[in-house]
Amino acid sequence: MTVLGAVFRPQLPPERLRGIARTADEAGLDELWLWEDCFLESGIASASAALAWTERLRVGVGLLPVPLRNVALTAMEAATLHRLFPGRAVLGVGHGVQDWMAQTGSRVESPVTLLREHLLALRALLAGERVTTEGRYVKLDAVALDWPPPTVPAPPAVFAGATGPRTMRLTGEAADGTILTGGTTPDEVRRSRQLIAEGRESAGRTGHHPVVVYLHTATGPGGAERLRAELDATGLPHGVAGPAAAVAEAVQALVEAGADTVVLQPTPDEPDPEGFIRFTAAEVSPLVPRTE
Repeated sequence: MTVLGAVFRPQLPPERLRGIARTADEAGLDELWLWEDCFLESGIASASAALAWTERLRVGVGLLPVPLRNVALTAMEAATLHRLFPGRAVLGVGHGVQDWMAQTGSRVESPVTLLREHLLALRALLAGERVTTEGRYVKLDAVALDWPPPTVPAPPAVFAGATGPRTMRLTGEAADGTILTGGTTPDEVRRSRQLIAEGRESAGRTGHHPVVVYLHTATGPGGAERLRAELDATGLPHGVAGPAAAVAEAVQALVEAGADTVVLQPTPDEPDPEGFIRFTAAEVSPLVPRTE
């Protein structure tokens, strides 16, 4: 079933989150997504607050940069969220922006190796296992969570962000879902699906692997100009500006290419963040087919 979400961009001050999360909950938005971008806002602290302020809204964090995080701490925080708010948290991890990682002294020589080790250990810990591992970067000695999350019908999913082919294959191999960045075109979603499938096949994994895609979106007066400025600044090729019908068409194109969740990403200078949430939930969502 197609899931539609929207981003609370961390360029907004943290104190804006409460009103936007409540607006999303009241408007019937499927999911609100948060980022742990350096050096703006914490993904876990923000997610915990947004979940506590709302009743039904699912909250995603896409993504937590693993160079900044010991995997045991990530597992503890994830397990706490999943126990406090069952079925409402979606967490993703990733390489992080390498320049930012260098600024914090946490950049590693092999980001792919670190992400693989982190994913394998994190998923095992969230499955209730006791983990001992001596990897290149991840080292654990008989670590197990005292309060693991519910594992029935399955442990909570761990998503991973990906751009390049190696990481795309890795998400198929070692993650439970993949997050694709804003600017991803439908053709790139199809190619990503192929790479993810290759990774899953190499690991002998079966079943559905959900894909989340961010979509640069602008609407209302000046929307096209704001979108063009952001795409020009980031060098990304793909986004949509216009009324609900145009946005829904762009969402559907990504869904047909293989996306399960499309998350509308407003421009950093969106003049009405609450209005953008209501636009997504009340105007775009009814135009997006929700069939399996």
